[in-house]
Amino acid sequence: MSTLRFEGRVAIVTGAGRGIGRGYAALLGERGASVVVNDLGGSIEGMGEDAGPAAAVAAEIVAAGGAAIADTSDVATVAGAQALVDAATSAFGRIDILINNAGIVRWAGLPEADADNLASHLAVHVAGSFNTTRAAWPRMVEQGYGRIVMTGSTGMFGLPTNLSYATAKAAVIGLTRSLTTAGAAQGIKINVIAPAAFTRMAGGPAGDLETQMAPELVAPMVAFLAHEDCPVSGEIYVAGAGRFARIFIASTEGYVHSSQEPTIPIPTIEDVAEHWATINDETGYFIPSDLMDWSAKFMTHLDRR
Repeated sequence: MSTLRFEGRVAIVTGAGRGIGRGYAALLGERGASVVVNDLGGSIEGMGEDAGPAAAVAAEIVAAGGAAIADTSDVATVAGAQALVDAATSAFGRIDILINNAGIVRWAGLPEADADNLASHLAVHVAGSFNTTRAAWPRMVEQGYGRIVMTGSTGMFGLPTNLSYATAKAAVIGLTRSLTTAGAAQGIKINVIAPAAFTRMAGGPAGDLETQMAPELVAPMVAFLAHEDCPVSGEIYVAGAGRFARIFIASTEGYVHSSQEPTIPIPTIEDVAEHWATINDETGYFIPSDLMDWSAKFMTHLDRR
């Protein structure tokens, strides 16, 4: 297999001043991409600012022979996201890759997790990803090419104290799937990475796992999703600790309530209870490509004459 390179490509990586984002930026720079290292430099809770982390990573890439600039725009704001994209195009003339990695976490569950806690997560994870994508989208459409990697999390599976974080990360999947349908005709592919690594946001190192789950071990999957050879769009992948896997959203065949009558009889609660095993039977599940694909399969039992 030929070596996958990024010469001539321009990449924005948000949250790239530390941890996983730093690993993404370094690998892309090493493989020939011009990199915009974006990081507001705040705490894991999203408080404060520090230009140092982004500047340090950009300097490391340049010192290694690559091309990079630092940016400290706040992607949680529309103006900040636009400033970031403008900085990329001003410095390098185009934008081919957008990796939305910036995030925060404020651990809390109900009832401690209040509206402010939820809003703060949505602002960075969801609005931040939306803002940067919206700012970069016209550029990608114009050139007929783009690769966007959103950051989800296996945290969406749930923990007692990650309520707002899990909510925001699940929302990123809906954002990705919808954008996928719009980007297909434009040469734009959008996928989700769910990193498995020990970073300051994940709680820091834990013995041998600090090495076994180093942030750099996530980067190869993200770089492939950002490459022109990436064959998929709208998918979710997990990477970390040397393992790479796919997470997918599927539907069971379910139970169809019917009779010999020309119209579907109204089912009862008891019908649902009686056929609960069939409703949940995973045999023959299908993976819809989009809403219309799911709808077409779900409605196959209807008489459409």
